[in-house]
Amino acid sequence: GKLINIFLGVRTVDDLLSVAVYARDRVNPYLFNYALSVALLHREDTQDVDVPSFIRSFPDKFVDSAVFVRAREEASIVPDGSRSPIEIPKDYTASNLEEEHRLAYFREDLGINLHHWHWHLVYPFEGAIEVVRKNRRGELFYYMHQQIIARYNFERLCNNLKRVNRLIDWKAPIKEAYFPKLDSLVSSRSWPSRVSNQVMSNLNRETDQIRQDVDDLLRWRDRIFAAIHQGYAVDESGNNVAFTEFEGIDHLGNMVESSILSPNRSFYGDLHNMGHIFISYIHDPDHRHLETFGVMGDSTTAMRDPVFYRWHAYIDDIFQEFKSTLPRYDVGQLDFSGVEVKGIQVQSEGGRPNMLNTFWQQSDIDLSRGMDFSPRGPVFVRFTHLQHQPFTYKINIENKGGNKMGTCRIFLAPKNDERGNPWRFRDQRLMFIELDKFTINLKQGQNTIQRSSTQSAVTIPFERTFRDLETNRPQGGDELAKFNFCGCGWPHHMLIPKGSESGTACQLFVMVSNYNDDRIEQKIEGSCNDAFIFCGIKDKMYPDRRSMGYPFDREPRDGVNTLQQFLTPNMRVQDITIQFSDRTFRPR
Repeated sequence: GKLINIFLGVRTVDDLLSVAVYARDRVNPYLFNYALSVALLHREDTQDVDVPSFIRSFPDKFVDSAVFVRAREEASIVPDGSRSPIEIPKDYTASNLEEEHRLAYFREDLGINLHHWHWHLVYPFEGAIEVVRKNRRGELFYYMHQQIIARYNFERLCNNLKRVNRLIDWKAPIKEAYFPKLDSLVSSRSWPSRVSNQVMSNLNRETDQIRQDVDDLLRWRDRIFAAIHQGYAVDESGNNVAFTEFEGIDHLGNMVESSILSPNRSFYGDLHNMGHIFISYIHDPDHRHLETFGVMGDSTTAMRDPVFYRWHAYIDDIFQEFKSTLPRYDVGQLDFSGVEVKGIQVQSEGGRPNMLNTFWQQSDIDLSRGMDFSPRGPVFVRFTHLQHQPFTYKINIENKGGNKMGTCRIFLAPKNDERGNPWRFRDQRLMFIELDKFTINLKQGQNTIQRSSTQSAVTIPFERTFRDLETNRPQGGDELAKFNFCGCGWPHHMLIPKGSESGTACQLFVMVSNYNDDRIEQKIEGSCNDAFIFCGIKDKMYPDRRSMGYPFDREPRDGVNTLQQFLTPNMRVQDITIQFSDRTFRPR
């Protein structure tokens, strides 16, 4: 936080450059890169300075350490034009003896980890108040992470694993081990591993200036739950900060994370961040072995670790506790009078109707910028990731009134729970992953809406996730500012869960809500608004007045036990199948 403020506070770009040069050799390089990136992204006079894709600056945070040995050989012996990509094995962190390894393709996906890093870059919890205070940032913290947990649980069901267990007992052994197989090029150390059944301990690390007891987490948790149930937090001046129906989640998000926008940081503490830190130092809590933090201590690497999802399942539980105190949506808040969704179909290219197809894809990225030597020409690595066949939604809507506008909301959930039984709606609503949201014009009578999966407002295309700064980079000004922000977004290749070879039964949900109740009056044309669901829009308000996750963000009204009972005429559900093929497609 202090370094960000220093970088933001200097008066000119020349001063920033001088301070950066001074700080570069005196602070942790990862901290330096993060603080400088936040400053470049948010200073008005640096909007025409590029922020590189992090994988190009610090590839050691993403790829197997064995790659760098081979990269050095390749760069020093093989001529530029004759180099072939260095392949990263798909299964290099564990074997199939470890059942959690079935999810490595998700946890260790390069694009997912880049998204998580970039989101925290756009929404830092420390720094100047004008940088941290963004529209609905606390609610976005809740919703983006809630959707990560929903997606992870969806993937677990596809791989015959039950939903993730919350990390609820902070003094019990953590059964999951994790061996990241990553080296730090900066410190010439391996990232520390965690063996099975380690226990969180009180931290006393003088060199890191961290002294904290596990009991502090318990105290902060109890105070946060007390605030939820009394309906308000108490700020540092003793004033009540009401948890209202629509703003309460934003206050709570800033308390739990916690950001400098927390009503009372000294009282409600730093629950989410310190949980990460306790786990990241679990192997050396008092620094007696001079070990650094594990992957949970860095937003670039945290999602690789199975315990990330257990911790965030618990964090999400706190938000759901608050959501359970809110009034249920009644039929009038869900229906759109005169509008009825008559039919839905999804069609993959060359596939059967209502079947989505997934497979493995190999892709190449150039890591030459991030090597600890200067190779002549590119050094490509080839990695394997999940991919899906592009598809189109076809939605038939009847409008019985005059011309009007609506918001089309598309979600997907598994049809059955881990035992193969139909869901209770109160559980299934937390499994719905948002696929898209867009505005539509409805003329009177029958309307057919077609929308490509590539237009999703959740994702950014592969080229933007792994963008090459040397090509397709705007020259400066407002376009470059947008380009830097535009690295935020879920990777498009991970839009659709893996499914299974026998076919995973899913339910596709489409709702058309009344645009007059959704809209925010602002101009957003060209403002990098294509992945706003998780990332918002640069320097704008969040472009949907409803609560994030609507209509699944609250407990159902009385008498609703199944998804079918929840539906109103402006909603429809279609059974679809996700069919996985265990084939790998190489780059063309």
